[in-house]
Amino acid sequence: MPETIRETDRIAALRPTAVNAILAEVRELQAKGADLVSLMRGEPDLPTPPHVVEACTRALHAGRTGYPDNRGEKGLREAVAVKLQRDNGLSYNPATEILATTGATFGIHAALTALLREGGEVLLPDPVYDAYYSPIRLAGGMPRAVRAEIVNGRFQLADGALEEAWTPSVQAMILNTPWNPVGTVFTRGELERIGEFCLRRNVTLISDEIYETIVFDNHRHISPIAAVPALRDQAVYVNSLSKTYSMTGWRVGYCAGPAALIQRMFMVLAQSSRGPSTFVQDAAAVALGGPQDCVESMRLEYAARRQTVLDSLQGIPGVAVLAPEGGFFAMVDVRGLGRTSNEVRRDLLVNAGVVVAHGSAYGEAGEGTLRVSFASGGETLRKGLQRLREGLGG
Repeated sequence: MPETIRETDRIAALRPTAVNAILAEVRELQAKGADLVSLMRGEPDLPTPPHVVEACTRALHAGRTGYPDNRGEKGLREAVAVKLQRDNGLSYNPATEILATTGATFGIHAALTALLREGGEVLLPDPVYDAYYSPIRLAGGMPRAVRAEIVNGRFQLADGALEEAWTPSVQAMILNTPWNPVGTVFTRGELERIGEFCLRRNVTLISDEIYETIVFDNHRHISPIAAVPALRDQAVYVNSLSKTYSMTGWRVGYCAGPAALIQRMFMVLAQSSRGPSTFVQDAAAVALGGPQDCVESMRLEYAARRQTVLDSLQGIPGVAVLAPEGGFFAMVDVRGLGRTSNEVRRDLLVNAGVVVAHGSAYGEAGEGTLRVSFASGGETLRKGLQRLREGLGG
């Protein structure tokens, strides 16, 4: 690289996600002929519902291929407003308080860029989806961990952990419910405590709710903004269609929040992605506003896969599965094996031919666990779980 092209401090602070780092190992082993089964990635293998695909095709045939409204097409913003009222009990003005984004990832990036001062700190539950770290650093901020612990087979924020993590430099908190990677669905009481903390400390909440429809047993998703209505003016709701409608490659999401903040986020979007394609937004509006039985069918399929994971990994000495309350990842507690989570993961990769993620990649509190995905089912899940059980000594 020529001397004149220098790496900036913000770029130097970026790291590949755990998934991408492990994929590099996977490719190296596969190049040597290894037969591997992956239980790592969070990409649904279920097809996008046919009526959504048909809506996209109709939009293309109708010539909906020009530049989109950078705020989001009016039809999509209105569909989002109806969805938020219908499913979450939240009221937002589609003209000024809703923004269409290129997936939830860009929504989070835009929110952080609009919110953070240089050096501003962002609270993150520990462990947490590690792809949050880079947009925080790109926005000039610093991640700050909020300690979690395993209590009765469930990850939860430790008592007093929010106040312990807070400093005067904290400006925002990212909360993900259902919580990737650990599968916790925050209860109303937990959300009220988090919301009251944010109000007391003047912390803006960025609420990532992409797994909202994938919940199990008697657990129910509640938006933190609905749980604590006073948060509405210092919170950003972030969602996408990737998980709910199996539309990962479509790259379409949306945000809602107070008009002034959405306007600042729009300025970030207008100078970068400029929003999803017009025909994709038309299809997304149909997904949100059309029949929702496909969403329940997908949830039931994930519930069956979850049960397969729980059944398959029972009775392994030194190993316990933490039953996920939501999402499509299960955390496997391997502390009883007496090795680090990365050592266990690496051994499973090399010697058992199964790919999982180590919990420590998501934060110190994840040490001693493995993240196992059931986003893919069928033979992939069956074979992967068989190899995982054998590799763990079951």
